[in-house]
Amino acid sequence: MSHQQPLWSGRFKEPLSEIALRFSSSIDLDKQFYQEDIAGSVAHVEMLAATKIISSEEARRIRTALKSIAKEIAHGKLDLSWDKEDIHMAIEQRLIQKIGPLGGKLHTARSRNDQVALDERLYLRGAIKELQKLILQLQRVLLYKAEKYFDTLMPGYTHLQRAQPVYLSHHLLAYVSMLERDFERLHDCRKRLNKLPLGAAALAGTSFPIDRALVARKLGFDGIVENSMDAVSDRDYLIEFIATCSIIMTHLSRFGEELVLWSSQEFAFARTNDAYTTGSSIMPQKKNPDMAELVRGKAGRIFGDLVNILTTMKALPLAYNRDMQEDKLPLFDAVATTRQCLFIFSHILVHTTFDKKRFEEELKNDFLTATEIADYLVKKGVSFREAHSITGKIVTHAIEHKKGLSQLKLIELKHFSAKLEDDVFELLAPHKSIEHKKSAGSTSPLEVKKQIIHWTRALKTKKM
Repeated sequence: MSHQQPLWSGRFKEPLSEIALRFSSSIDLDKQFYQEDIAGSVAHVEMLAATKIISSEEARRIRTALKSIAKEIAHGKLDLSWDKEDIHMAIEQRLIQKIGPLGGKLHTARSRNDQVALDERLYLRGAIKELQKLILQLQRVLLYKAEKYFDTLMPGYTHLQRAQPVYLSHHLLAYVSMLERDFERLHDCRKRLNKLPLGAAALAGTSFPIDRALVARKLGFDGIVENSMDAVSDRDYLIEFIATCSIIMTHLSRFGEELVLWSSQEFAFARTNDAYTTGSSIMPQKKNPDMAELVRGKAGRIFGDLVNILTTMKALPLAYNRDMQEDKLPLFDAVATTRQCLFIFSHILVHTTFDKKRFEEELKNDFLTATEIADYLVKKGVSFREAHSITGKIVTHAIEHKKGLSQLKLIELKHFSAKLEDDVFELLAPHKSIEHKKSAGSTSPLEVKKQIIHWTRALKTKKM
């Protein structure tokens, strides 16, 4: 198969073999950058005209042709097959086809090395904004559910063992807080990546009197990457972004795991609508939480993307190396997968109901309020370590006699400590236990209401 000679072929006596070109072509992935590539080229050519490197008329013709090429790609009218090598070469080849040798002036004072770094940063700015919108959407769904189930009591867990009673709303709001940190991490990531690499050229800069600051302003960057070698050779902005996606997916996976557990017959705390569950090909009675399971499973993909990019970069000498072409797959996969999982999780949660009665059933005849006995004794002057020991012995006694804490008689309790009085029984009811919480951020009704008010205001006024 014949193909057009690459624009860099002047140095070579023989053309690149089809086998080598197929192996090295990246256009199947980096064609997703076409909008960013053209936006960067337009800003670059306008700067070339502003600095008198090319004429205003030349810049106008190139700019017009570039915008025409963008439309061709958007409507699928430009061939972007493997033999075009990458999106940068494909666009430049098409530009030369349209306006002749003038099109070759576009690449003055730049390299594909700084060009691709620019495209990635522009692409990530858009991806970050989109993920932040999806995080905000999920936070609002969680807040809605927290308000709806405000007074629903449930067992809180540590080690997957029932620990202390909490409000379901308090549990849900914990994820709002986690997602808020994810939102902030994306914001911080954007601050660090929002520097212009273009103008670094291949690695050493250029002898042309370009104005990098002008291009930065045109493209909405906060400044330039100061060191030209750093500009083209580092991918820490990708690493940081994918690491942030990994944390987001960790949070979604943890919540997904809870929904899987809670929708089991053993827990029966939650029910998700049929539209977001599946059945079995052989067992007709099954209703499986597949969407939550898939979110949990896809977390591993993002972790793999992070290991991928770290491994690619860990031993590369300065400056650019072709290995870095492999950064596209983990980037695009991290964006697409995190986007899908945030989107679907909001829908799963909207269509999930929680069973208040089942939660409350699990609060009966258990030892969830044992800590209240220990705290009671501390308030009577007993050290916490001694109070903890006394309470542990009371629990053992109750288990041996097959009783719950509230079923014990005062005379039984006094066997363990004379400081225990009738008023201790008021603390053993789960709702009383919660009402006695005093610390900021606790599961007390007052503190949970404060959290709901805070997040209602914060999410309403949040800026991207």
